[in-house]
Amino acid sequence: MLRQEAADFLKALVQAGYNIFISGGTGSGKTTFLNALSNFIPKDERIITIEDNAELQIQGVRNLVRLEARRPNAEGDGEVTIRDLIRSSLRMRPDRIIVGEVRGEETIDMLQSLNTGHDGSLSTGHGNSPKDMLSRLETMVLMGLEIPVSAIRRQIASGIDIMVHLSRMRDKSRKVLEILEIDGYDIPTGEIMTHTLYEYEVQGEDQKGRLIGELKKTGELNHRQKLERAGVKLR
Repeated sequence: MLRQEAADFLKALVQAGYNIFISGGTGSGKTTFLNALSNFIPKDERIITIEDNAELQIQGVRNLVRLEARRPNAEGDGEVTIRDLIRSSLRMRPDRIIVGEVRGEETIDMLQSLNTGHDGSLSTGHGNSPKDMLSRLETMVLMGLEIPVSAIRRQIASGIDIMVHLSRMRDKSRKVLEILEIDGYDIPTGEIMTHTLYEYEVQGEDQKGRLIGELKKTGELNHRQKLERAGVKLR
């Protein structure tokens, strides 16, 4: 799915507490990739996972709390939503919060948790490209809260550090197509600023129709404060 250099890069970011959001289409491997990244979290941290259905398989973490949403009963009572769980998790003193996937109005609560000191949190969402995912995050926030788009974009820009975009290719393989850094919110244009760190380049096909390509480094990480505070060095 990605080369060793990029894997080591993401490992360092997870260990240092960067907030990482994984985007991709249906069947692109978002949950599998989230599971892989979660293995890099230091084992002495308190982690809370929040999911619709229990799919995450975090291993070796002693202080792990799993929260799962619940549908209402036949009388319409007893429902526990992802939004309820995110709010409850903030009172449980987590070091990191992992939200399996955001699909609606719970996105605002996820962003607020990222902006209240829970560094190193992870989540996923359904999007066809990083730009599309940023637009979808705005739309999902507006499902639950009517606030100016500029305020939403500020929340996204300050809460998410890194976006990883996955795709299922035409040969049915799953690849990391892009890793980008969110640089902040540009006040004059009102846009979220990003730049690409790694990008997948298709180089051709082999005799069996399998794609030949490589995830190439295209930029440098600008915000290194978390790496420095955590004492983590990039290789």
